[in-house]
Amino acid sequence: MTVPRRPGTQKRLTAAQRLRQAANLANGSTFLGVAVALASRTRISRGPRGLILASGYRPRLPFAGAFTLGNVVLCRCSSAELLSRPALLGHEEKHCTQYAWCLGAPFLPLYLLAAGWSLVRTGNPGTRNPFERHAGLEAGGYPAHKTRRRPSRRPRPEVEA
Repeated sequence: MTVPRRPGTQKRLTAAQRLRQAANLANGSTFLGVAVALASRTRISRGPRGLILASGYRPRLPFAGAFTLGNVVLCRCSSAELLSRPALLGHEEKHCTQYAWCLGAPFLPLYLLAAGWSLVRTGNPGTRNPFERHAGLEAGGYPAHKTRRRPSRRPRPEVEA
């Protein structure tokens, strides 16, 4: 498989970017990302900083407009549109690094657990999710301060008139 090159995206990788790329290849998460990209018939191209962009993702799950598997960023939009949104691309790149830190596949259940916790606490899967908070809530399109109001456990003092 040959990945087409986009002009201007091929700058020299930093040591940290090479390490992330190698770690995600070694832990298999990038191969999983490429397999999902091929199975969902996306357009695959090289992105900046060692990322692989898979554009035109159509399946309903996950609901997000963009998500990562290893060093592969899958998105519903075109690669050009994703590249024109550097904050979102940077957000997804941080998730790529999180895959490396979590040794690949363990990231998925850890992320789902964190998203569930956040959903219970705030009604939103990202607001209290430590993975999303580290990647940047605003850049990922998540509200920063959404919380559900919980009923107080203390009885309210009765006011006598």
